[in-house]
Amino acid sequence: MPSLKEVRNRIVSVGSTMQITSAMKMVSAAKLKRAQDAITQMRPYANKLKELLENVSASVDASENVYARNTGGKNLLIIPISSNRGLAGAFNSNIIKKTHQLISNEYAGYNVTVLSIGKKVQDAFKRTSYNTHGTDLPAHASNLFEKLSFANTSVAAEKIMEAFLTKQFDKVVLVYNQFRNAAVQIPTEEQLLPLIPTKSETKTSNADYIFEPNQESIINELIPRSVKTQFYKALLDSVASEHGARMTAMHKATDNAQAMQKELKITYNKARQAAITKEILEIVGGAEALNG
Repeated sequence: MPSLKEVRNRIVSVGSTMQITSAMKMVSAAKLKRAQDAITQMRPYANKLKELLENVSASVDASENVYARNTGGKNLLIIPISSNRGLAGAFNSNIIKKTHQLISNEYAGYNVTVLSIGKKVQDAFKRTSYNTHGTDLPAHASNLFEKLSFANTSVAAEKIMEAFLTKQFDKVVLVYNQFRNAAVQIPTEEQLLPLIPTKSETKTSNADYIFEPNQESIINELIPRSVKTQFYKALLDSVASEHGARMTAMHKATDNAQAMQKELKITYNKARQAAITKEILEIVGGAEALNG
């Protein structure tokens, strides 16, 4: 059985850890509210813009739409989105694991390049051969989370679109955690480029649009905006998922610390009682020896 001093030090240490995890839980809960509001407000706009783009561009010849070209090439850009910090449960490891699975299974045989967004996924892939050397893209884009806004993400999205238009890549895929609630984040793969043509014929046949000034200029304006919006939405999803995962992880850590502290206090009381009993027996034994 450990000494009283050792148990007492462990109780103090667990108590300090519990205070930290509890504080982190409250901070993540406050940030989650703002992040959740941002993604819930963005989703309807992004989905409606995507639907509108599909309807309007359905009548455009695929060969004329440079953002929808499918060359059948094997140059792939994967953009995994993680966080810059840990202590978020399986939030980051799920993205890293899913990215490795896509490279090994679905995109086996492709010439894969990884553009990391988030320091955790950057650390996971910086020692691999999946780097952006030889392209016009940066090694990573982890600084997007420092001031996350549509304007800042648009700059990164324009570089990605430019790399696609110059045929450095034939396909661009996002890998991120889709936010459902504080306890559920779903690792998601989403093709950003080329645009996937609509499969619904009823929407396009029933839609009657008046184009001003003309259809081509509207398409040229809508497509880049839609790509930027989808990219921004994925980042907002990831931020909300991060705070939800961290809040849940810190809640569980706080509960575990409380349970451990309770067990340590029981152990401390047992050790203290044993020490007191031992001292009493020694005193009684000494008194008996003197009387004898």
